[in-house]
Amino acid sequence: MPRLTVLEPDQAPDKSRELLKEIIGRHGSAGRMVSTMAHSPALLEGYLNLSRAMKRVKIPRPLSEKISLALQEWIGCELCKQAHTAAARAAGLSESDIELARQGTSTDAREAALIGVAVRVYAEPASLSEQDVAELRGHGWSDRVIAELVGLVTLNLMTGAFNLLAGLEPEPEPG
Repeated sequence: MPRLTVLEPDQAPDKSRELLKEIIGRHGSAGRMVSTMAHSPALLEGYLNLSRAMKRVKIPRPLSEKISLALQEWIGCELCKQAHTAAARAAGLSESDIELARQGTSTDAREAALIGVAVRVYAEPASLSEQDVAELRGHGWSDRVIAELVGLVTLNLMTGAFNLLAGLEPEPEPG
């Protein structure tokens, strides 16, 4: 059950109202998470800016979804897991790929290395070392991708933690 109110644009603070109207104008709706984030114009604007920026990363979309699935298993946001599972399928991932991602790995060693470091960035960032970066470089990952990994982890933490705090859960299946 939601703990924070989902806002309509006319209920939101001025800056949030502008952002919600822009989103609704482009997409038809804003979604429950974004409409709930609207309580804080700073949070909503920060989320939207980070989300847009992370769409320009050099991490391939299917791999980005694998990373998000691994992270959301740790974070525990069912709404995010559902959204990233759907996005992973849309990106062409098999059910086996999705299950392995949820376990924090991949059949591809190069991808598994990046997924593993992403989970450590989330769960134990103080443990990261020069050796970890060298290993990622050894798998052919650029410094840009390694840096962008932190942004992807941050975005997942922001959305997952927000949804958990706000009490946002997947909609019940019709039936």
